[in-house]
Amino acid sequence: MAKIANVGVGGKNPVRIMGILNTSPESFHKKSIYTSTIQIKNSIKDMENYGADFIDVGGMSTAPYLSTIISEKTESKRILSAIKIIQNVSNLPISVDTCRSIVAKEALEHGVEIINDISGLKYDKEMRKVVSKFSPSLILCAYDSKTISGNPVTTTKKLFRESLKIAKDSHVSSEKIVLDPAIGFFRKTGKGPFFTKIKSDWVKRDLAIIQNLKSIKQNFPILISVSNKSFLGNILQKENPADRLFGSIAAEAISVINGADIIRTHNVQATRDAITIASKLSKQHKGL
Repeated sequence: MAKIANVGVGGKNPVRIMGILNTSPESFHKKSIYTSTIQIKNSIKDMENYGADFIDVGGMSTAPYLSTIISEKTESKRILSAIKIIQNVSNLPISVDTCRSIVAKEALEHGVEIINDISGLKYDKEMRKVVSKFSPSLILCAYDSKTISGNPVTTTKKLFRESLKIAKDSHVSSEKIVLDPAIGFFRKTGKGPFFTKIKSDWVKRDLAIIQNLKSIKQNFPILISVSNKSFLGNILQKENPADRLFGSIAAEAISVINGADIIRTHNVQATRDAITIASKLSKQHKGL
């Protein structure tokens, strides 16, 4: 069982890369969608060759500004199909991006080692039983079903504590937990249920979080997922996600310098180079 948290808080081990594999045609970043067997095989081989440490498989887009809800059956079918293909071409640990317990259960039964729950175990109450039974490694995202206000760093830490308590009550070891501050998932409005409503400016919220990663760690590794996201498009005035590569790389490098332990990305090759340089320049990695 791969422990995703074994990255070493404080820069003791290299920053790691989680490559994104989207099997959802409704995904916001069209260039990241892989649905055929040959597409998935080639994508996985490329990500592994470029230096990915994990593969994160998603079967349903959860972008807050899109209405993309699909059935659990469809989400699970997409994910399980991709899992089988990945397992035939790679030994990389597989993460599944879902907050629905049935999907998570079926993925874990097929050898998945990590569950990436963007609701931090809060959306589907049955998820607690699933993680208690299988004890997978977990990525817990900051999330609340109610509107929140106040200092973004303080509120994010509070949401983390709530999810950590759920994980502890579900008998998941703290050594298997990574925290994700959910860049892009705090909005004033949205079309789906998988985001946290806030009263403040969402771009400023995301920037404040990236600038203060070390203060929200709470002794857990931090995963950052900024790749091609809309806060970059907002800053750069680039509506098409495919035009945000350079902004993504800049944000990822700064996230590493500010304390990120894992970078989740669509752009594994470019991200690897950015992490290598950022790690060398970062004070926390000065011993490398």
